[in-house]
Amino acid sequence: MIANEAIALETAPSSTAEPGGNDPHRFDVREVWYPVYYLQDLDQSKIMRFTLLGVDLAIWWDKTGQSWRAFEDKCPHRLAPLSEGRINEQGWIECPYHGWAFSATGKCETIPQQNEGGKAEQSERACVRNFPTAEHQGLLFVYAGNPENAKQTKVPLIDPLEESPEKWVCLNTFRDLPYDALTLLENVLDASHIPYTHHRTVGNRSNASKVDLEVIASGKQGFEGLWEEGPRKGTLGSQQTHFIAPGLMWHDLTSKQFGRTMTVVYATPIRKGECRLFARFPFQFASKVPETFIKLSPQWYSHIGQNAILEDDQIFLYHQERYLEAAGGSEKIAKAFYLPTKADLFVLAFRKWVNEYDADPFPGESFPPLRSRQDLLDRYHSHTIHCRSCSTALRRIQKLREIAGILAAIAWITAPLLAVIATENTVPTVALSTGITLVLSALWWGLGKLERRFYEGRDIPPRNLPEKKK
Repeated sequence: MIANEAIALETAPSSTAEPGGNDPHRFDVREVWYPVYYLQDLDQSKIMRFTLLGVDLAIWWDKTGQSWRAFEDKCPHRLAPLSEGRINEQGWIECPYHGWAFSATGKCETIPQQNEGGKAEQSERACVRNFPTAEHQGLLFVYAGNPENAKQTKVPLIDPLEESPEKWVCLNTFRDLPYDALTLLENVLDASHIPYTHHRTVGNRSNASKVDLEVIASGKQGFEGLWEEGPRKGTLGSQQTHFIAPGLMWHDLTSKQFGRTMTVVYATPIRKGECRLFARFPFQFASKVPETFIKLSPQWYSHIGQNAILEDDQIFLYHQERYLEAAGGSEKIAKAFYLPTKADLFVLAFRKWVNEYDADPFPGESFPPLRSRQDLLDRYHSHTIHCRSCSTALRRIQKLREIAGILAAIAWITAPLLAVIATENTVPTVALSTGITLVLSALWWGLGKLERRFYEGRDIPPRNLPEKKK
């Protein structure tokens, strides 16, 4: 009887319209919509895997309902991961172990092993847990909490994009990061680190100055802030910051030089010590030239550069959050961090929100074992393999490199033969053959360097390289 009452309480419908549940003193991080993939990176012929708040999901295309579905990645029969299965001829997701198949709502449609006339598939125990999904602004969102609350709960969207999507050109990227969503949000809310951490990438130490931040409004749903002077010593204008609980923030800046620009970050918690970053950079340029340039540039090339920027602080953030945990975690933030300036006001506001509304997604859990530096800088498994643009570009580069290598080898082998065969103009013939060999070899070498950038990041960030002598 006690067990039944507990289940009833957990599944009781809620009338909430805001993320985080109805309790004014607690933000329930499961009663939220989280982005899990860019729609352009999903493949309707494959089952995609993702882990949200420690729950493994199988994400697949329901051709009958023409929508994406998210199931818990466990078959109720023997707990085999459905993501290792297939989408069968009926358009159902099929378990790889014994062929049990499930339709869009998670209902079991067939159990091949039962006798004719059997009804085992009608049991609730034969169903798969189904998570609500929604598509907005090019992202697939999954609702992590009670499915009955999903329709009444607001999806966290970028308001200016929603108001006038046609006015914006947007650069997008994502990456699975080896630290918490809380650590990511704390980092991106802190604008004062950019001149130092990202020196020679998107920042410059010469632009560092005092940063006087102001929190305009705050509450359970987040806070709004203002940097009146703004970045680059005030040359660009004021910058507004919005934190939409629990995992969205953006900086909004309008300048005469560049027009209106936003830096948007979604932090989706995967498990303790790991999150998926969705970074979006919407622009409204004063000139058409940069807009045209962005539209013509291949997305994979942009992703290589953006991955490098993320790696500027990847190593030290990984260790920083462990030092904070050892000092008592978010609850001991005032003791663990020394924050004497207004530059840290947004960090304080964010950690105050976490503590006040009990919003740690993994309370009491410990970080996983330490990873190697090489593993922390891995790009292939944290981005490339999940990105349609980068994985396609990588295959093409590898194929082109293979062809260049073969042609270079052929040119190298045939050069002496041409010298023997040629009776006239021997020197020009050999010179041409040698030149072709060198060009093809250089192409092979250059493509190899480019290929490695899809697999691994820079060990030494640009800020730590010797300064060029003037």
